[in-house]
Amino acid sequence: MGEGARCPWAKTEHEILYHDTEWCRPCRDDRALFELLELEGFQAGLSWKLILERRAALRAAFADFEPAALAGWGEDEVEAALAAPGVIKNRSKARCAVTNARAFLAVAEEWGSFARYLWHWVDGVPVDHRLERPEDMPAEDDLSRRVSADLKKRGFRFVGPVIVYSYLQGAGLINDHLVTCPWHGEGL
Repeated sequence: MGEGARCPWAKTEHEILYHDTEWCRPCRDDRALFELLELEGFQAGLSWKLILERRAALRAAFADFEPAALAGWGEDEVEAALAAPGVIKNRSKARCAVTNARAFLAVAEEWGSFARYLWHWVDGVPVDHRLERPEDMPAEDDLSRRVSADLKKRGFRFVGPVIVYSYLQGAGLINDHLVTCPWHGEGL
């Protein structure tokens, strides 16, 4: 990596790994995109640090975030996932993973892949905000509001514009690495 310090929000081991290897890097893998969407939903009201710390437990409890597997779940599977150690014990968020898996598969069938659907919002090219200061990073923007509204129409839950903005960053559709961050140009 070049000169400069990484984005200041990445402080813990999990955050640094996520920042350096995933955040704002273009992702076109449907399973990874679904996992990220669900992690963002689980994060609502909690810290991203906590979600990253519990990511392995969430993967294990939620069928490795395979949409086809989760789409077939009923209440018994949801209850079993909630009983697993290390997961976020929120029934609404757990049920949401099943609901979103079904909606995700419907979008993937309609568009050929969920990635194709998602990336059409930016014509396949990441939006680079060229941020100079952390306080310049918005919590949401017009793009996240439009994507959020469309996802909701398609039956997704826990996809408000703030969650979607964070999701678009994580999936690499938005590059919000500070221009001084050595990872700023990665994936552009």
